[in-house]
Amino acid sequence: MAGAVDPGRWHARLAELIAEYEVPGANLAFLHEGEVHEYAAGVLNTATGVEVTTDSLFQIGSVTKVWTATQIMLLVERGELTLETPVAEVLPEFRVADPEVTKTVTIRHLLTHTSGIDGDLFLDTGRGDDCVEKYVQACADLAQNHPLGATQSYCNSGFIVAGRVIERLTGQVWDAALREQIIEPLGLTHTWTLPEDVLRFRGAMGHMGGAPAPTWGLMRSCGPAGLICARPADVVAFARAHLGTELLAGPAAMWEPQVDIPNPYTLGKQWGIGWILDEWQGRRVVSHGGNTIGQAAMLWMIPETETVVCVLANGGHTAAFQHALATELFDELLGLAVPPVLGPPAEPHETDVARYAGVYERAGSRMTLTARDGKLSLYGEATGALAGLQPPMEFDLVPVDDTTFVGRPDGEPQWLSAVFYQLDDGSPYVHLGVRATPKIA
Repeated sequence: MAGAVDPGRWHARLAELIAEYEVPGANLAFLHEGEVHEYAAGVLNTATGVEVTTDSLFQIGSVTKVWTATQIMLLVERGELTLETPVAEVLPEFRVADPEVTKTVTIRHLLTHTSGIDGDLFLDTGRGDDCVEKYVQACADLAQNHPLGATQSYCNSGFIVAGRVIERLTGQVWDAALREQIIEPLGLTHTWTLPEDVLRFRGAMGHMGGAPAPTWGLMRSCGPAGLICARPADVVAFARAHLGTELLAGPAAMWEPQVDIPNPYTLGKQWGIGWILDEWQGRRVVSHGGNTIGQAAMLWMIPETETVVCVLANGGHTAAFQHALATELFDELLGLAVPPVLGPPAEPHETDVARYAGVYERAGSRMTLTARDGKLSLYGEATGALAGLQPPMEFDLVPVDDTTFVGRPDGEPQWLSAVFYQLDDGSPYVHLGVRATPKIA
């Protein structure tokens, strides 16, 4: 039942949960009834054995996107652009492969993952202050994953372009604009973007397959999409500012639903401006997650009760760990039930799986679906810059209904969901991992 926080219990419980889900180390902070609580467990790096402390910095990955969206909204409030402003109006040099999209894609499309621009271009354009500018130049060859505005598909490249919009309008590199617009006004002392700054603190190392990851972080050009490193208390302070007018005059505008997510079983049902939107037992939930090279972050906010939770981890079964922690913590704090992860139905569901067989591909990912003996199996592989960092995954897909399937890679405790659907023009897609992937063969 909901009630007061027992500090000793969560010190012990966090340690138990990371052991259960093979997480080397985790850092947790939450705001409840006006008070911030902080906990840490495990190690930052299994090779060094350095302990996680509450002021240790972890990579928050794509939670960064909410910060970038907030930077854009600050510029909107200053009258420097609107959500309907075409990107090309601010960045006349901006190009993608489709000339019509080049002209018409708007800021809103970027911040709601509806641009259709192939989203997983990970490109190292150097460590210089011109890295985001060079990245945007390289977008000239990016194809459309889906027609502009036709569906939702997670788009890292769109947020990097948004970062370049911020650079153009502020006259500063994205990192410096972030400091001036958000980090310094909120007095955040443990929030940084560059490794040479993170080095001044206790910084977490990502782990893959139980060992330290081969690389510490992503290339600097990915900054606006996912390069913030922070302690969870700083992330909670950032989210807390969205509960009032500390940063934005109208932060709730970012919680207005913009697009339904075709697969509502992964992170939430809708996307707002930057934020993911859901509802648990009739209560609005505003959230975002993030994954980098062996690190994972999750931020949840229940605006109605002004409760904010951030948990950061550096490897192991992070999705299952995050869900287990949230289930227990939100029940304890608010008596709020976190929906269970979608799994196989109690009774097998019969459907024609052969219609979904084929090859589905977008930038960065290729999935081959094969139908054999009435079963559908998936073989997924990363392509491009991250191909060497992510092992292929292979598992069977179990139908929940005619269009929704679940599957679980070997050794993973948590099920993944996939939804097959068609665009208005009849094009077949699968929505998996918050991304829409077209069937190409």
